Amino acid sequence: MPEGGDKAPEAGTLRLDAYLPYRLSVASNAVSGLIARAYQDRFGLTIPQWRLVCVLAEEEGLTQGQIVARTVMDKVTVSRAAQGLVKRRLVSRADHHADGRSHVLELTAEGRRLYAEIAPLALAYEAALIAGLSPDEVGLLKRLLARLQSAAGQLSGEDPPPVSLR
Repeated sequence: MPEGGDKAPEAGTLRLDAYLPYRLSVASNAVSGLIARAYQDRFGLTIPQWRLVCVLAEEEGLTQGQIVARTVMDKVTVSRAAQGLVKRRLVSRADHHADGRSHVLELTAEGRRLYAEIAPLALAYEAALIAGLSPDEVGLLKRLLARLQSAAGQLSGEDPPPVSLR
């Protein structure tokens, strides 16, 4: 018998602490919570706002629809994040030249300065999180996560967005 007198689970029995979707969610929440506190406390940004800033730092002049596709956040979350960033003058919003219903978002000079300040912090958090892993393990983890994301997209009937393993 296992420690504590608990019976070993029978085959086919769900054990939450061994259930991969649960473990992924718990790990994601722990990492997101840690980083969210840092972004909120130091920079007054939510996680969706940070993702939007980061995506716009990588590629300027995106529509909210393009950001939805790149970040896998829903339209309402992206819209709210964009509104908050526009209000803080970190992002500018202009009409799309070809689609009058769409807007193009770009980082302002202040948004680029903020990104330049936050990016090293984000990379330091990542380095601290993976410090106990070898480079091969980090590469394997990223590849496995991409495969799980793709499998989840296929199971849901959605075309999964391209996953970058940079």
